[in-house]
Amino acid sequence: MTMQALVESTEIPVRETFLPFNQPDIDHAEIDEVVDTLQSGWITTGPKTKEFELRFAKYIGARHAVAVNSCTGGLHVALAAADIGPGDEVIVPTMTFCATANVVVHLGAIPVIVDVEPDTLNIDPQRLEAAITPRTKAVMPVHLYGHPCDMGLINEIAAAHRLLVVEDAAHALEAEWHGQHVGTLSPATTFSFYATKNLTTAEGGMITTDDDEYAEKMRVWTLHGISRDAWKRYSAEGTWYYEVVAPGFKYNLTDLQSALGLHQLARLETMHQRRVELKKRYNNGFRDLSEIELPMCRSEIRHAWHLYAIRLRLSKLTINRATFIEQLRREGIGTSVHFIPLHRQPYYRDRFGLKPSDFPVADAAYERLVSLPLYTRMTDRDADDVIEAVRRTVQRNRR
Repeated sequence: MTMQALVESTEIPVRETFLPFNQPDIDHAEIDEVVDTLQSGWITTGPKTKEFELRFAKYIGARHAVAVNSCTGGLHVALAAADIGPGDEVIVPTMTFCATANVVVHLGAIPVIVDVEPDTLNIDPQRLEAAITPRTKAVMPVHLYGHPCDMGLINEIAAAHRLLVVEDAAHALEAEWHGQHVGTLSPATTFSFYATKNLTTAEGGMITTDDDEYAEKMRVWTLHGISRDAWKRYSAEGTWYYEVVAPGFKYNLTDLQSALGLHQLARLETMHQRRVELKKRYNNGFRDLSEIELPMCRSEIRHAWHLYAIRLRLSKLTINRATFIEQLRREGIGTSVHFIPLHRQPYYRDRFGLKPSDFPVADAAYERLVSLPLYTRMTDRDADDVIEAVRRTVQRNRR
């Protein structure tokens, strides 16, 4: 039976059970490692976190990996350790989660929000360069959906203006740019291990860097500003004496979480291959639908495929994005939108006087974005259900 034949109009939902937008992929090895950690008596930051850092740095190809409680915490630490503070400007894209800009505000600095490229929705290097002023100290490119930014051009601009580059790679753990792994392209890169991410520790994150001094400063900032291996204070190697050398944060990752991360990391490439298979299945299932625009992937990069975000061609449909999502929900398919741009968020809109017309690319794209389920616990049948539901929704509502 052809895919077209499957989408004859009917009131019967595609699925009897709801397919959630995302589910974590936790195996027995992760569970056993967590139990071992509980039985060890060391459940907060300790030896398993150190082992996770070492293995993560090896996977990325970086000299250092600094474990943190979240990608947000990692961004905050990376900026604080670089002495970003009041009055400094940090350039960020509008198409990102609010955390990217929030950490800039937390430090008393000013987030300068710019538009994105039409194809990738990553930060537009030309807009970035045009936004630089004498107060600009850093730029934070976001590798949206798992597609790397144009790091060659961004690094060139940053070097010319002596700007720090801190990459937000929350979506881009497996990604590469021109054969170089994301995490080795700039002074600091932050990754997310949130429950929905390609590698999860429930909550958590990592910062990578090749700079020895910067790595040491970031480690101090992650745990109250205490100098030198604060986690060892309660081990046989430790000492009761410590010194606070910076007004640090409480951003450490625990051994319970690292127990998950150790085995998630070991399975990461296998899980990534499954994401690629599902992406290909979607592409084949939607290829003939002129009503939707499929996600793109430039030839010089390796995509992490954290998200599969389609864009509706609303001029070819009789419904808007909200109705499209609602009809998919009725078919038993969970979806999301990534993201509501910063310039549309009340805090940033009102505080910085942002208007949709200042961000024509991101604003137009936002109205059309729908993220479909893409995770490794999905079966081929699950993916086919998504394809069928999307096709039926398009057929019901095409002009």
